[in-house]
Amino acid sequence: MTKYRLPGALVTGLLCLSGCSGLSEISEMGHPPRMTTTSDPTQAPEYRPVTMPMPPLQAPPTEIGSLWRPGSRAFFKDQRASQVGDLLTIKVGIADNAAVTNNTTASGSGSEDYGVPSLFGFHGTALQHITGASAVNTSSASANTATGRITRTDAVVLTLAGTITQVLPNGNFVVVARQEVRVNGELRQLMVSGVVRPQDITEDNTVTHDRIAEARISYGGRGQLTKLQTPRYGQQVLDSVLPF
Repeated sequence: MTKYRLPGALVTGLLCLSGCSGLSEISEMGHPPRMTTTSDPTQAPEYRPVTMPMPPLQAPPTEIGSLWRPGSRAFFKDQRASQVGDLLTIKVGIADNAAVTNNTTASGSGSEDYGVPSLFGFHGTALQHITGASAVNTSSASANTATGRITRTDAVVLTLAGTITQVLPNGNFVVVARQEVRVNGELRQLMVSGVVRPQDITEDNTVTHDRIAEARISYGGRGQLTKLQTPRYGQQVLDSVLPF
């Protein structure tokens, strides 16, 4: 029976990781998962300002005495989000279906028959006496059959409010939307971020996910059900490193 030993550093890392996870679970024992406090998304440690290729800046045309403001849809005031801190509604409706089927069949065969009349001064009769044959016969055959099938169905429908965190030099908005819902000890976390054009925001201050560039949509959570459905850290590490 073959025994495998894990390196000491790996074992230490697993113990530290499981210890930190265990302390977090112990701190929430007896009550539902804690919700994060409402905060400025730009103050999060993972927040990074977005930079995109920009066209040269051009001053908007102005007309003396005109009551119309460039970019406005209302005669008095545009009610859509337009500056940092403004709110807008993001609608996510993803319904993707994909099916891929591949069938491959390959076969091949080959044969060779050749003689050796002389080799290093030895004639065929001498070679036949040594090898027992005056000719060499080779044959080969190969066959390969493969079948693959992929079927995937994704459906995500979300509606949540977001905040403009940046106004890029060309006028596009960087938006971030976060939402947490806790039901029966299970905490659901929703997050959407990306870049939006002002003209893609409708009159009711709403934008759909297919109008968001560099969209990042996350729907997950944590709690008792999530913990039971997730393999333990040690099992995940072993599944990644074991060769069988």
